[in-house]
Amino acid sequence: MDYQIGAYDSSARSVPVTFTHASATQASVTHSRSVNAVLDAEGAYDAEATAARVADVARGVAYKIEAGIITNPPPEGEPAAANGD
Repeated sequence: MDYQIGAYDSSARSVPVTFTHASATQASVTHSRSVNAVLDAEGAYDAEATAARVADVARGVAYKIEAGIITNPPPEGEPAAANGD
């Protein structure tokens, strides 16, 4: 699991993260989401602690990708599969 942490958003107190998971048994999956930032006792952004939090989130994202819960969205113009059809 690789991930890229974006710039801290002070108004949302979060960082955007793009996770990329590739394995020998399935196609590469890319998933983007915000992760809550870690702030120190004075309320300042703590980049090191936030990176540790993102690493924890990455483990959960990897599990969900491997279980098929998180997948790549369908290509534009292609309808998403309907549940139960």
